[in-house]
Amino acid sequence: MKYQLPNNIVSSVQSAIQEDIATGDVTASLIAEDTQAQARLICRDNAVICGVAWVKEVFKQVDSSIHLDWSVADGDRIEANTYLCTFTGKAKSILSAERVALNFLQTLSATATQTQQYVKAISNSKAQILDTRKTLPNLRLAQKYAVLCGGGKNHRIGLYDMVLIKENHIMAAGSISNAIKTAREYYPDLKVEVETENLSEYYEAVTAQADIIMLDNFSNTDMCIAVAHSHGDILLEASGGIQLDTIATIAATGVDYISIGDITKNIYAIDLSLRFL
Repeated sequence: MKYQLPNNIVSSVQSAIQEDIATGDVTASLIAEDTQAQARLICRDNAVICGVAWVKEVFKQVDSSIHLDWSVADGDRIEANTYLCTFTGKAKSILSAERVALNFLQTLSATATQTQQYVKAISNSKAQILDTRKTLPNLRLAQKYAVLCGGGKNHRIGLYDMVLIKENHIMAAGSISNAIKTAREYYPDLKVEVETENLSEYYEAVTAQADIIMLDNFSNTDMCIAVAHSHGDILLEASGGIQLDTIATIAATGVDYISIGDITKNIYAIDLSLRFL
């Protein structure tokens, strides 16, 4: 395993199974209990695979006697029509677990795949791709893991592990300087980032010594100016409406990070198919 798995896989799978199977799979109940089957999972798209542990947990909770034989691992880049896994055991159990398992795998693989596309687009720069909090409800940790599998970097996990001062925080605090000063007093051990919308705000954030400064919807020209006037250990993050066809020019400005909401919220589910042999 390339990256540490989230600690909530068991509970996430429990919730998903309850949502789908609840009091029982009435259609699968039509199949005789002792009917055995073998099924194969194929991916119809070029993709970066992510979600193997979730699939394993789904089948473990539905029927731990089902045998899974994987030919891929998280982080693997595969071509369309690649076989991913073979399932052997009770036919009714395979059918009951199928949709929940595939939902996890196709969604997390989608995030990993899209992340890698953005990472490859800026491979000739020093910039790194960051995720955001724009994740699917109850899949925050899973999608953050998928971003890592795609070669990206995690930003803050939630509202508790880093200070990120945005426009409304600044208005409520009175100024960028006041907000940063208060953050240092309240949370001396946490990184402090501030969102800026123009060069004037950027210069104030530099003077107030934020750890990271977000350049929100800056033009490429203004980003170049910000990079030229950065100093010390302050890191710069480009953000706001960034697309795959524009990201290379943004990375070329010299920013350290580029945050992309699309890698977790605007994703194309990977096409998977499970068929009995």
